[in-house]
Amino acid sequence: MSPQRFGSGSRCRYRAPLSFSLPEALPLSDHKQEADPGLDDRVESGIARLDYILKGGFLRGGMYAIYGPPGAGKTMMATQFCFNHVKGGGRCVYFTVLTESHSKLVRHLKPMSFFDPTAIGHGLKFIAAYQTLKDEGVHGFLQLVQRTLAQEKPSVIVIDGLESVEQIAGDAQHAREFLHQLQGFAFLTGTTTLLCAVSEGPRAARLEDALVDGVIELSDQLVGPRAVRELTVHKFRGSDYLRGRHETEITDGGLQIHPRTEVQFDDPPASATEQRVRQAFGVPGLDSMMEGGIPSGSSVALLGAPGAGKTTLGLGFLIEGAKRGNKGIYFGFYEPPPRLMEKAAALGLPLEEHVKSGMIELIWQPPLEHFMDSLAESLLEKVRSDQHDRRRLFIDGIEGFRSAAVYPERIPRFLSALTNQLRTYDVTTVVSEELPLFRAEVDMPNPEMGNVVETVLLLRYVELKSQLYRLVSIMKMRESRYDTSIRQFEITGHGVDVQGSFETAEAILSGLPRSRGGEA
Repeated sequence: MSPQRFGSGSRCRYRAPLSFSLPEALPLSDHKQEADPGLDDRVESGIARLDYILKGGFLRGGMYAIYGPPGAGKTMMATQFCFNHVKGGGRCVYFTVLTESHSKLVRHLKPMSFFDPTAIGHGLKFIAAYQTLKDEGVHGFLQLVQRTLAQEKPSVIVIDGLESVEQIAGDAQHAREFLHQLQGFAFLTGTTTLLCAVSEGPRAARLEDALVDGVIELSDQLVGPRAVRELTVHKFRGSDYLRGRHETEITDGGLQIHPRTEVQFDDPPASATEQRVRQAFGVPGLDSMMEGGIPSGSSVALLGAPGAGKTTLGLGFLIEGAKRGNKGIYFGFYEPPPRLMEKAAALGLPLEEHVKSGMIELIWQPPLEHFMDSLAESLLEKVRSDQHDRRRLFIDGIEGFRSAAVYPERIPRFLSALTNQLRTYDVTTVVSEELPLFRAEVDMPNPEMGNVVETVLLLRYVELKSQLYRLVSIMKMRESRYDTSIRQFEITGHGVDVQGSFETAEAILSGLPRSRGGEA
């Protein structure tokens, strides 16, 4: 049942104006934090990508509201913040107001990697405050908070169950007074405050939004058959932040946040920092069509129907790089590494040899429900962790990212941001894109791919006199001259072999070839 909001039917425990004063035994100078903190004085949450979204973390002495439905991750975020803060030498007090018991809360937190039982009772103190709130109203609860801050001198406090405080306050005026007094005391003592509250249904403006320094919403909704958790920062005083929705998930590491890729990398360098060189595929006929290979740091789209040779050509690109001393990464969605190496060996490609030597790394994403930004993060983190020059990357199946997208309309901006970021790392990227098997027309499933990549290679079948032939053509190649002819190629026991022009047929790109003599 949704918490009762302020109205004429609500019960008010305390009607006199709220007020507080600093205890005489605790002058401001004796508090652990300095008074009047500067805007640049940050308190990091230790939740890496949350601090990135907030451009460095929460502001010291600020008060922040965290809203969301049950199960969205509010308590997880707050407790994770506290354990991380204590690990860094800080002190936290966690007030629970009509939420689960402390023993139950601790039992749920034990499997989490951030949980540290030694922190409880030392740097982190849990206080059950509902009985005080029920018996003494919001004024008594405020005094409890004040006494605790004076005794414990925490740098962070959490009030989990703000909706209960609002209910007991009885009307909007008394709730405002409570929040105003709490905010003033927290600011004077430099104590960063998190207020967690349940919010059901579509988010609407709340009373607290105008009073607090920041508003963070955690949502949990069904998008089709998928359950999707997201984080949105609606307000953050005193600092810039990443706006919009960001994917989240709860794992044994706690709350994991995945900022939108196109927002993270929205300002790529104006020019490349490395000297461009040609990166060959190791297929003489194809390399000659591209004047020796594709420019380093660029991206290539391999378009083709199933079985046309995309994976074979992409693996050959990585193997050729390994022979030249360039490290490579295979990032795929459909074939596990053992099967991939077995397939390569059958074609005479020494993939396993280079995997064992460490020149090529195989990264396989099992067929699970992935998040698009999480996939991009894992790929870019792997690329960043290896700073070798002239690295090569083969993404086998860009549709793996598309199927992970909660909002398909993001795909164009996502692909543009991803490829731009790979260019900044001087990574030469080959991406395969699946075309329909039984269609004569050539349509890119993702038309935006033609805009974000420098080169487009088309691999396709044609039928002539009851035989299937494979053809390759360069549809586009920026920054270079290239051969516009259509070439026949074969997949042999030694890989891909590109032959001369396929001059025995007409109208090949239409998918309806006829021989020159007019015979069908």
